[in-house]
Amino acid sequence: MTFAMIRVFICSVLFAVALLVSGCAVGSLDKPEQQSLAAAATAPPKLQPGDKIRITVFGEDKLSGDYQIDQSGQISLPLAGTLEAQDLTQTQLEQALAKKFRSEYLKNPKVTVSVTTLRPFYMMGEVEKPGEYPYKSGLNVLTALAIAGGPTYRASRSTVQIQRQGETSMRDYPISVSVPILPGDVIRVPQRYF
Repeated sequence: MTFAMIRVFICSVLFAVALLVSGCAVGSLDKPEQQSLAAAATAPPKLQPGDKIRITVFGEDKLSGDYQIDQSGQISLPLAGTLEAQDLTQTQLEQALAKKFRSEYLKNPKVTVSVTTLRPFYMMGEVEKPGEYPYKSGLNVLTALAIAGGPTYRASRSTVQIQRQGETSMRDYPISVSVPILPGDVIRVPQRYF
């Protein structure tokens, strides 16, 4: 482990201990909101603009390749043309591509779609290293803080603000492992007031 990795680990552990000891956690999320967040975090991700995917058509190397969903939510493939990919899961896109190839070109296409890179998440405010970070499955508020180098000494010890995909403003969430981070989230750590 490098010194920087050790420092991040120690900062995140100290931050978690400080939260537990201080008892200054914000009221927990209500049950329906917890269930909704858990469902969103465990559900198959819906494709969004900026996601990078790998499409494999068995036996058709010229149709297989890496693609990025454009800002309009579409992908363009040889022979299939332009398809709407936004808000589809991997399975739904596989089915749409197989149907398109079957009607246009192939008898019984076998198509697989794998997500190579989901949209990044963004950390700002009172963190050591604000910026853009690659999304990894299983992220929560505490791990996102650790990735960003931990909170500064001025950071709030109880809440963060998160703007999720499709929302127009930030909402307060408790700093907790029960709050998942989703692809494209913008997380702001506010300054605490003494």
